Amino acid sequence: MTASELQVVRLLAQGATNRQAAEQLFLSPHTVNTPLRHAYSKLDVNSRVELTRLVLAHDG
Repeated sequence: MTASELQVVRLLAQGATNRQAAEQLFLSPHTVNTPLRHAYSKLDVNSRVELTRLVLAHDG
């Protein structure tokens, strides 16, 4: 995954909304959606819950 994908994924796994992640990364909420979609595809997940589980398992 790219650095921007990892930043977005980690923030969302910590419970941030797309809007909150965008504010922290100084991006628009729409811009946050692109790396999020790419991460879903690369990790073969379909939901934020699955994504969070993977991140927590990896970082935990």
